Amino acid sequence: MKEPRLQTVYDEIGGDKIEELVNAFYPRVYADPNISPLFEGDMHIIMEKQRKFLTQFLGGPALYSMEYGPPAMRHRHLPFKITPSRANSWLRCMKEAFDEVGLSDHPAGEMFFSRLTQVAGIMVNSEEDD
Repeated sequence: MKEPRLQTVYDEIGGDKIEELVNAFYPRVYADPNISPLFEGDMHIIMEKQRKFLTQFLGGPALYSMEYGPPAMRHRHLPFKITPSRANSWLRCMKEAFDEVGLSDHPAGEMFFSRLTQVAGIMVNSEEDD
């Protein structure tokens, strides 16, 4: 007899909601003078990578790994100067996007945002400029 699969955050939120979140998030990021310099290149390509990463991060299909290899997000972000204030700006943009798409009120939203807060802290690799 096959064991039932545990429901993931991805199962609870769904791919459409992740797509909405990414679409709400990146215009905020590109408009934020503190973090926009970190996001060079075509916003649509970056958005697609984020959608694939979040799908995998939340327990959905391993779309990111299938295309780009293991996420290794800290390693991938080392070339960029990520300060505590930049991590906070990233989280603020994400929180605003969560609010816009209704994830702040979603039962799995709190857990999802908590995990993103942990990730943002791990990404910090530089002190603030004086």
